Amino acid sequence: MIATLIMGCLSVAPALAQMPDVPVATGKYNADWESLAAWECPEWFRDVKFGIWAHWDPQCQAAAGDWYARFMYYPGDWKNKWHVEHFGDPATYGYKELCRDWKAEKWDPKELVELYYSAGARYFMTMGNHHDNFDCWDSPYQEWNSTRIGPMKDIVGGWAEACKKWGMRLGVSFHASHAWTWMEPSQRFDGNLTKADGEGTWWEGLDPQELYAQRHEHSKGWERSGTIHSQWNWGNGASQPSQAYKQKFQNRVLQCIDAYHPDIIYFDDTVLPFWGCDETIGLNILQHYYNRSIALGSTGKAEVVVTGKILEDKHKKAMMWDVERGVPDRCQDLPWQTCTCLGDWHYENGIYERGDYKSAAQVIRMLVDIVSKNGNLLLSVPVRGNGTIDEKERAVVMGIKDWMDINSESIYGTRPWKVCGEGPLFESANPLNAQGFNEGIKYSSDDVRYVERNGTVFATIMRWPEHLDFIFKALGSASPYAVGKVKGVQLLGYGAISFEQRVDGLQVFLPFSHPNEIAPVLAITFE
Repeated sequence: MIATLIMGCLSVAPALAQMPDVPVATGKYNADWESLAAWECPEWFRDVKFGIWAHWDPQCQAAAGDWYARFMYYPGDWKNKWHVEHFGDPATYGYKELCRDWKAEKWDPKELVELYYSAGARYFMTMGNHHDNFDCWDSPYQEWNSTRIGPMKDIVGGWAEACKKWGMRLGVSFHASHAWTWMEPSQRFDGNLTKADGEGTWWEGLDPQELYAQRHEHSKGWERSGTIHSQWNWGNGASQPSQAYKQKFQNRVLQCIDAYHPDIIYFDDTVLPFWGCDETIGLNILQHYYNRSIALGSTGKAEVVVTGKILEDKHKKAMMWDVERGVPDRCQDLPWQTCTCLGDWHYENGIYERGDYKSAAQVIRMLVDIVSKNGNLLLSVPVRGNGTIDEKERAVVMGIKDWMDINSESIYGTRPWKVCGEGPLFESANPLNAQGFNEGIKYSSDDVRYVERNGTVFATIMRWPEHLDFIFKALGSASPYAVGKVKGVQLLGYGAISFEQRVDGLQVFLPFSHPNEIAPVLAITFE
């Protein structure tokens, strides 16, 4: 799994020629919030509900979890100790060497996308680049990319081809706007090397600064990792990115849009890239993306989605709100998305060895809760450096499939009902922390979530109740949410069951046998 240091010099592709800036597409949308507010979430996104993400890049080669390219440069941090033990001093075996040794030799995107489709995912997200600044596609604006270094493969292109085969919507995530400050710990090791320093090395002809972007003054006010979050929006002493750096990021994103036509773009930023120091880059990208979608489509609408975090109301009209590892405690008026992960964002051996992945039951209960509140779930399944997922992750995916095979009609194409739920959690508050981080919710057998489609109400009990009779209070004849006399109740995966509609609720009588062991779903129709 862990790559061995390759000795000697390797041949590398010649440096990329200077490229002209990608022109921002013009049309219906301009780079301002008033114009962009004309965007509406496409119906296809509201229908698909569930996506899977390969949060996969050279950092997974180390198998030591998220933010590895940063923490490997922190002496005393466990990831730095791991790095020294497995690879050597980061001054001589730095992140550029990890990029070189990431080979993705067992990657089979068609097999994985087929697996995810069978498990119920209807969109797929690939990593375009992370905070490490390495592009996972044939990127003419970044010489440090997966077609020239490491795998020598077009990762985004491979996923895109697999998605096309299975009719999956394609997303690409971009995180590299933060590399300017995020990679600053490398400055004490190999982060300030220049192209001239590569003479006689394996990376001769390449410019390390195209990857590290560290020939600038270090940010003020922090030496350890915990304080970078206070500088995430380019304040509190953060070193300010150059115009060339920002323009390069914009060119990379626009070129990727034009080359692969993704249906979704995910930004790991408050609002948009460089928010806090320069909003023009993000607004230019929105303008380009939406106008390109209109030009390529037939509806006259921008049938694409852009996600960002910690959005104000005016931002939510122009793009999609993404909640990281969390769920709002109330239904949202506008569509939104949760992103979360089975384990850590980048693959970690320790999580595999401890068996600390989310269970299929945890994922399904989150999905049901999120869908009831007008949201979608994007689930990251960590990928090993060689391009495979481990058997424990595969078992979780198959557990998701078992539930979705029976109950997916209560997910796809549904919309929020008059009330999203009832029970202890619905009646309590669970506020978000910054961009999310309130997951780990303990759903009980008294908690219910509701959605509807074409006049049918789907009621999911979040755990199987101990008793065979159960009362849905929102469906009683005296309930403020009552919609009429109940005509029939079907337990999905089983069939019709007995019921009695009372003043205080709809009482149903569950069978002894369970069509699944995670959560029962009742399809309720009315006269």
